[in-house]
Amino acid sequence: MNQSIFKKSCFMKSRMANTLAVSSIAIAISAALSGAPVYAQNAQDNQQQANAEGDQPQAQEKITVTGSRIARREESGAPIQVVDQDDLEIRGALTLGEILQELPSVGASLNGNGSAGTSHGSSTINLRNLGENRALVLVNGNRWVNGAGTRGFRDFVDLNTIPSAIVKSVEVLQDGATAIYGADAIAGVVNIQTYKDYVGSQAKVYYGQASEGDRESVNFDFLHGTDFGSSNLMVALSFADQKPIYSQDRELTRIPLNGLATGTTEGIFREDNLGYLPFYESDGITRNPAADGSDPDNWRAANGDDRYNRWDNNYVVGPLERSSVYAQWVQPFTDVTMRIEALYNNRKSNQQFSPAPPVIRGSRGFMIADDPRVNPFGVEFSGSDFRVFNFFDEVGPRVNQQDVDTMRLGIGFDGYLGATWTWDAFASYARNKAEFVSNNQLDLDRLALGLRACDTTGISVDVSDLAAGCTPVNLFNPLTTQMTDYIRFQGQDSNESRQTHARINFSGPVAQLDAGEILVATGLEYRKEEGFDNPDPRISADPRLNNYRATSSSPREGTSGEYDLYEGYVEATVPLLTNAAMAQDLELNLAARFSDYSTFGSTTNTKVGVLWRVNDDVMFRSNWAEGFRAPSILELFEGQRATFAPVNDPCSGNTSLPGCQGVPSSYTQTDTQEPVTVGGNPDLQPETSDNFNIGMVWTPEAIDGFNLSLDYYDIEVVDTISTFGAQNLLNLCANTGRNCGVITRNGNGELVNIVDGPVNLNSTTTSGFDLLANYRFDNQYGRFDMMLNVSYLNEFEEVSTLADGSTRTEDLVGIARSREAFPELRSNFQLQWQRNDWSATYSLRHIGDTTETFAGDERSIGTVVYHSASAGYEFDNGLRAKFGVNNIGDKQPPASRTNLNINFDINTYNAIGRFYYTQLTYNF
Repeated sequence: MNQSIFKKSCFMKSRMANTLAVSSIAIAISAALSGAPVYAQNAQDNQQQANAEGDQPQAQEKITVTGSRIARREESGAPIQVVDQDDLEIRGALTLGEILQELPSVGASLNGNGSAGTSHGSSTINLRNLGENRALVLVNGNRWVNGAGTRGFRDFVDLNTIPSAIVKSVEVLQDGATAIYGADAIAGVVNIQTYKDYVGSQAKVYYGQASEGDRESVNFDFLHGTDFGSSNLMVALSFADQKPIYSQDRELTRIPLNGLATGTTEGIFREDNLGYLPFYESDGITRNPAADGSDPDNWRAANGDDRYNRWDNNYVVGPLERSSVYAQWVQPFTDVTMRIEALYNNRKSNQQFSPAPPVIRGSRGFMIADDPRVNPFGVEFSGSDFRVFNFFDEVGPRVNQQDVDTMRLGIGFDGYLGATWTWDAFASYARNKAEFVSNNQLDLDRLALGLRACDTTGISVDVSDLAAGCTPVNLFNPLTTQMTDYIRFQGQDSNESRQTHARINFSGPVAQLDAGEILVATGLEYRKEEGFDNPDPRISADPRLNNYRATSSSPREGTSGEYDLYEGYVEATVPLLTNAAMAQDLELNLAARFSDYSTFGSTTNTKVGVLWRVNDDVMFRSNWAEGFRAPSILELFEGQRATFAPVNDPCSGNTSLPGCQGVPSSYTQTDTQEPVTVGGNPDLQPETSDNFNIGMVWTPEAIDGFNLSLDYYDIEVVDTISTFGAQNLLNLCANTGRNCGVITRNGNGELVNIVDGPVNLNSTTTSGFDLLANYRFDNQYGRFDMMLNVSYLNEFEEVSTLADGSTRTEDLVGIARSREAFPELRSNFQLQWQRNDWSATYSLRHIGDTTETFAGDERSIGTVVYHSASAGYEFDNGLRAKFGVNNIGDKQPPASRTNLNINFDINTYNAIGRFYYTQLTYNF
């Protein structure tokens, strides 16, 4: 790590440590000097409510909650928000991602919206706007395998690989937890809890449709559990199918706000050799619609009105099909309980794009032969001025298809050691394997040969495979089936993520103090991550008859990489006061985790927290935590390819610069096309973070059923991984001496290679407030539950390193950019009513206003409010029926010019509009 960055990181950690120390001392002093009322937290209130309704655990049962590995009889003081089974059903959504992405603390996240910039069917959660790969996703406290199914595997969990049928609740820890769980838990942790020891049967049938008549959605879940003596077997089946919405079916997305593309179905041809035509102008010529292109009289001069809507027939919301089966066997023994689980999930998704866009230019090595089979004008089309603006409608729209299989096998054990200690162990193997098919792309070498009328004269490379079955391609008339079959290309990619994971934990008391027992948890963990990406060989091949690409698909090299790690941790809860005049409870929470990676080495991360329960009404909490995100396989090992880039070497004739020491003073750059290697960077270091929060929970006895929490958070992430560019890397090294390790020179000072991959350069700081209030009460009209959840973004600063070594700080609060928005305020409100067998719910979702800048002009994007409602009835025979309407007002997303062509931010809003659904649930 660069020394200046290292010192900065240490300074920030020291600053945050001092902040925590001051805050902790302040809380302790306050506890000693005052005696106000207090208590509660959201997860704790949820458990108390469950206890009151008959789900109370045994008196001596110890539990662990998200944010701690310590088994205890009381909930911890962590800021946890619980999304229970009722919450999951109220929303009327089919996927976990749809539900979790609506939490106010979640920023722009990948989903099924759109085609351009698509998620390729993945669904993610972006806590605190810090990115999908900086929030840790667990299932029953264990890691889940990273996603697959795009052009290259993912470095985050795809929520669409977790079937909804097995989900009982979701705990969202909005606090750093690296010391407890390891890497990636910078913004927080999402812990998905599944059903355990289930007895009975439940079947769910769901159907929904948008008011426009599209987005038909069906779902079937079946859950069955039965006891065999002391053992339990649970099986869950799930199937979901969601249909797409097309761009032309929503007013906002029919026409791109930034204008149509140059081109027509008939094509626009620019070629100076056509100057003999009396109507030829610099914009080129185009054929009259439906006219015979072989007659030059059927052509005219092109003009500015000749445009093509390349976004017509694209997806606004893509289709998704998922099917899964899950089985769990629980076998108690004398002192140990064994759990075996197996999961298979299949996801099918696709995206639809315009037909292949214009690619033919003389500067790319294309030409059209002077041959009547391909050209009616009697002149050759070639040279740097030659260009064709056409979309290959006859080939068909480009469709990317993903078929992703998720497999997971796990075995776990838990039990007691003596009367007071517990232990648990878990091991799993998981794999995401994906097939990615690119339909209706173009083989550009075949296209080039077809435009030559299949004439191989003068071609120095071997094109015998292209010449076999070659069909002359005539762009001046509609392409025939024989032509499209010859030039059409279907890419076959595959990629895979694998995870091998094992851990063991021990928890119990180690000493007795006057205020209570010192509780500890300690454990060891091993993990191995593997990733493979195998693009179609034609995509990564060098072109032979043009100098652009072999196909119309974006070229890339294959990727293969792996790493493993060993970890050990210890966590302790130390009671300082109990039942004192100024504190019902005051405890100190400590944790440390050592991680040893095969890639970058070792790191130790700590956490310190204070919990002060003044009384049954009021509780204060504060935590400071170090965190890190390990570089992903994609960032480390993405397939590298050698190329040349135009760069000016700042060390040429100026070897006195800080990063030019050792370069001979006589060195002069002789060629500006220098060798560059593009791909992963195996020398990356982890991103590091400091996370501080302080908050209070109020559960007043005077207001039965009411609780409120208010938390402040401050997160700083340094050494963030980003790309920089070859020229910028040269300039940064020369001017500052930083990141010179990616540059290789020979003894004469000449550039041998520049590794233009991701680097640790930038930083992000964010802070804000979370408020969560719940109120439950009963009267003669029934039971009412109200919930208000608000997230206020106070600061979101990105610090970027510039090529001269200086930095630029950008505050993004209230700003909207392409596919992400940072509103100052987000909030949800929910009102539930239940009386006897009837129930109803009203919910409101609010996304605050932002400002975008496009082409130098600022534009306001207004506040968006969604209203939704549902009603249900429970029959005596175990059948429950529900009908709901999401987005009652048919609110469409706000228009945005920075989100090119689709006209709205697909990761913050959706264009479904009003959506009706009904669900039947039968318990038997």
